[in-house]
Amino acid sequence: MGGESTTRTAPRGGGAKNTPVGSRRGQRLSGLAVALGMVLFLGGFVWGAVVYRPYTVPTGSMTPTIAAGDRVLAERVAGSDVRRGDVVVFKDTAWADAPMVKRVVAVGGDTVSCCQKGKLQVNGKVIDEPYLPAGTPAEISDFQTVTVPEGRLFLLGDERDNSVDSTAHLTDAAGGTVSRGAVDARVDAVVWPMNGMLERPTGFETLGGLSSPGPLWTVVALVTGGAVLILGGAAYGPVAKRAEASRARRGTEAAGGR
Repeated sequence: MGGESTTRTAPRGGGAKNTPVGSRRGQRLSGLAVALGMVLFLGGFVWGAVVYRPYTVPTGSMTPTIAAGDRVLAERVAGSDVRRGDVVVFKDTAWADAPMVKRVVAVGGDTVSCCQKGKLQVNGKVIDEPYLPAGTPAEISDFQTVTVPEGRLFLLGDERDNSVDSTAHLTDAAGGTVSRGAVDARVDAVVWPMNGMLERPTGFETLGGLSSPGPLWTVVALVTGGAVLILGGAAYGPVAKRAEASRARRGTEAAGGR
């Protein structure tokens, strides 16, 4: 009626109502990606921390496979799971008071000697060792036949002329061998510098199966995939905001051109 006036209340905030950036479906997918990424990232990180142990190798006795000062990741394994060709971390107080890194060349029941035509011999078979320094004959560690007692390991360094290994303890009561129980872990990879996974010691395949690689690549994939999902999900808001601003700007330009 003529005497009545109509009063409109402006929205609080002086303008349009604040709405979330992007579509609801996009926001839900973004949140799901971040949540899944967190699960994968943390799960992979925890799994890796439980399964692997980092070590710094103090000497060059495993050159060129592992150089002095290299950082390695070693999978925690039981000594009973160690096989020929494995590079292991062990501690034997008869050798040293600190963890040592050497390669297992013979296990309980094996007979090992050096050298046949410049190569290691295990159970009468000549072992090809491509991991030795180029041009280095194996006879640098020349020794007579040793029979490894059950439950023990015979270990050598890859740098045979610069390694305090089983050949340096042949006169000990255990004939230079180390108990399987002394093994703490098996080296999977050199991570600094980033040389990657150790090559498989195929020269020992004729004597039996080799150890399977640990789950390092799976752990890396989980952590990397989780990080990508987290970053991708977190980026949805800024990307959607920029897209909406671009659409609004195009709309304004189109309206002004009429």
